[in-house]
Amino acid sequence: MIQTVVKRDGRVVGFNEEKIMAAIRKAMLHTEQGEDAPLIRRITDYVFCQGSERMTVEQIQDMVELELMKSPRKETAKKYIAYRDQRNIARKAKTRDMFLEIIETKSNDVTRENANMNADTPAGMMMKFASETTKPFVDDYLLSPEVKEAVRLNYLHIHDKDYYPTKSLTCVQHPLDKILNNGFFAGHGESRPAKRIETASMLGCISLETAQNEMHGGQAIPAFDFYLAPFVRKSFIEEIKVLEQINGLDYKHLYDVNIIDYIQKDLNGLEGEIRIVQHAINRTVSRVHQSMEAFIHNMNTIHSRGGNQVVFSSVNYGTDTSAEGRCIIRELLNSTYEGVGNGVTAIFPIQIWKKKRGVSYLPQDRNYDLYLLACKVSARRFFPNFLNLDATFNQHEDWNADDPRRFENEVATMGCRTRVFENRFGKKTSIGRGNLSFSTLNLVRIALECRNIEDRKERIQCFFGKLNQMLELAALQLHKRFEFQKTAAPKQFPLLMSVLWEGCETLRDERTIEKVINQGTLGVGFIGLAEALVALVGKHHGEDDEAQKLGLEIVTYMRDKTNEFSEKYQHNYSVLATPAEGLSGRFTRRDKKDFGVIAGITDREYYTNSNHVPVYYSCSANRKAKVEAPYHDLTRGGHIFYVEIDGDATHNPQAIMSVVDMMDKYNIGYASVNHNRNRCLKCGYENSASELAKCPKCGSEEIDRLQRITGYLVGTTDRWNSAKLAELNDRIVHE
Repeated sequence: MIQTVVKRDGRVVGFNEEKIMAAIRKAMLHTEQGEDAPLIRRITDYVFCQGSERMTVEQIQDMVELELMKSPRKETAKKYIAYRDQRNIARKAKTRDMFLEIIETKSNDVTRENANMNADTPAGMMMKFASETTKPFVDDYLLSPEVKEAVRLNYLHIHDKDYYPTKSLTCVQHPLDKILNNGFFAGHGESRPAKRIETASMLGCISLETAQNEMHGGQAIPAFDFYLAPFVRKSFIEEIKVLEQINGLDYKHLYDVNIIDYIQKDLNGLEGEIRIVQHAINRTVSRVHQSMEAFIHNMNTIHSRGGNQVVFSSVNYGTDTSAEGRCIIRELLNSTYEGVGNGVTAIFPIQIWKKKRGVSYLPQDRNYDLYLLACKVSARRFFPNFLNLDATFNQHEDWNADDPRRFENEVATMGCRTRVFENRFGKKTSIGRGNLSFSTLNLVRIALECRNIEDRKERIQCFFGKLNQMLELAALQLHKRFEFQKTAAPKQFPLLMSVLWEGCETLRDERTIEKVINQGTLGVGFIGLAEALVALVGKHHGEDDEAQKLGLEIVTYMRDKTNEFSEKYQHNYSVLATPAEGLSGRFTRRDKKDFGVIAGITDREYYTNSNHVPVYYSCSANRKAKVEAPYHDLTRGGHIFYVEIDGDATHNPQAIMSVVDMMDKYNIGYASVNHNRNRCLKCGYENSASELAKCPKCGSEEIDRLQRITGYLVGTTDRWNSAKLAELNDRIVHE
């Protein structure tokens, strides 16, 4: 006898004979003879008694169909079969329509989910086909009913759900020195150690690209200047050796000559060994510059993930004070300022300047001149962003200015904002670690369900009660995903688990990555704090101090809960200020449907990212910094502070410096500056006019605004989804 039924979504439920009877009755009523109650009863009893203890819906329907065919009611059997076919077609129709939209390269929120991915190319289309068909599998077989319900009801979003079955991790900070000094083997061919700057630059690209194909998130180099610096000296020595051959003299004593800075100078008037050294310096600087050009060019043209997108890459730098490290920094910045191709702003890598007192922030600091250059470059090219090593939560107790490997004790960030530093299961560092996976809560939905409670105290208590339930569910979901991820074999990630991940050298004889995976983090993200506060107290945190107080209480509560989860599940949980892209509109659409259009809450196409002050709210940059800064200490899984400035920033690097000063003043962890930048899609001409309809260089009217979408640049807003385009149009300048 049938006891339980396996539904199409994988759930197991108790057998309900009424569903069989209702289906047969419906088919009979569509025939001339009408309903036959005794026959319905007989077929239902037969199926129940003859069926196995556990059966699928399809198996039960097959038995009903067969019994109807045996009965005198053949016409009912035909109707029943037709009804089953119609239901199957209906279930497939959504997938079919979605596939047709991908095939026809329609611009919608499915094909424009990720602005860094060109879903119109054959490889991009294949990625979308795979992505959209994998998600239902995850729903059916890898998620609990409670999690599926939370997702369905718009409380929770599971990021990179299409990659869930692959067991891949999100991101990693590359210990590039391992590759440069030892080479690597990544499944197909192998690389020797680097000997010169050109090779080191190329291996950096290869490392990022290879790992990108093994992971679903971004790739970063935490100390680009420190890692490449030794190869500047090696290249300098090569140039000295060339001169030895030309002149027939021994210059070995010049190999380790003290060089204060690698600066190109005219050789006129220089003689003897001074001329020899300067010539070698000039040649070395030229080679470093070309290597940095090549690195940037490659990171904007080398495709990954089946050829549909460039590597989502980041590089951190700024604290190497050696002459060689400074040379790397200077030429990377110079190359970035020049642009790629026809002078176009490079989209990748995302560049991150590590600001540090005593190193690069004050006029007396060794790298202050490079900090000024970084601000000049950022004013024209959007990058670098700025990471504040002096923020209280970004400091490492073991950092020592005299330690040649002090970069191991410096926090590094990547991509939109991802931060990995603290570690309960190993050393505190960013290197060789990354985020494993993350999920985001819809704070607005939770607040809307409590909005109509008249008593303010009860309303807020209701919110925290529901928030607690969703936090518990998100933490459990992340734990279960972790349990699934850890079963992956090391061979599934040839580079990641042989060179890059912290502790991977201990996996030599292991069959799973369980032994080292806990070095990573699990992120609990959130979206729409501003709109949630409006729902709860009538104003958002940018316009009201009491709302700000409540906002900090909410995110502090989330932080405290993630600390509890870290103890409960023994993982590195952290709160993430989610960089919502497609999600910013997806949550809003469903909530608008359920709750209607509510001023200040659901009246736009998007929710405000994480803890940001709404982009449309008019306030000074200083006010925005003061409001958003306290959240950075609470969101150690990642955060960012933005300022929108007006006019041509190219000639105003002081505007960039003022933002870095605010970081220092308000204890902000990570920040960047947005400004106008128009680009002609025909000839590449750029300017900063507030509106540009026609290119003054070639006359083309194909003009695009270069802008950040969530933390990274996108070369064309054609790939932005509707919600992010609406947000872009709402952005106002912070005076």
